[in-house]
Amino acid sequence: MKLMKCKRSILILISLALIFALGVMTSIAQEKQIRDFLKGKVTTPGAQTTWKGKTFQHTTKVEMVPIPDAEGHMVGMFVREGVNTYEDGEQGWNKTVIIWDGTKGVGSFSQYTTVTFQDGSTTISHTKGTGSGPTAQFSGEIIYGTGRFQGIKGTVTGTAKNLPPEKGEIIGKALSEWTLTFTLPPK
Repeated sequence: MKLMKCKRSILILISLALIFALGVMTSIAQEKQIRDFLKGKVTTPGAQTTWKGKTFQHTTKVEMVPIPDAEGHMVGMFVREGVNTYEDGEQGWNKTVIIWDGTKGVGSFSQYTTVTFQDGSTTISHTKGTGSGPTAQFSGEIIYGTGRFQGIKGTVTGTAKNLPPEKGEIIGKALSEWTLTFTLPPK
């Protein structure tokens, strides 16, 4: 009986030691995440900053009109929404409104993208580009920001891969990679 109580006591002590060790490791990992976040996202007003990231979007709205001057010529507007993921792990919700003019999947577009970050700050960019079937290239300017991005000015360049539409979709999902280069005004 005493041997069983002794084994239980040892088991309890080992369990408590493991819980304590895991707690310390978790705390250290969280502190590292905070330090990494601050290193990557605290920008010096007036200094140029570059961020790289990726976006996964799905199409939420489509209005396309055929133009009868050529087979497959379409003009339209569609909206894509999804998640931006930055190199340091920060994320933002992306909503892009795209105006398209193309023939058989090849053409030009103009788009406005609003990104809302977890702290409520936003950026808006206006880019133009060309698409050729499953790929597109775009570039433009960051034109507006709120919160920590108040007064932002900069550029955006990127590429997108359009995935084939799934059943029930007119326009498929998109995967994008992009680079932002910007400055914030002095406070």
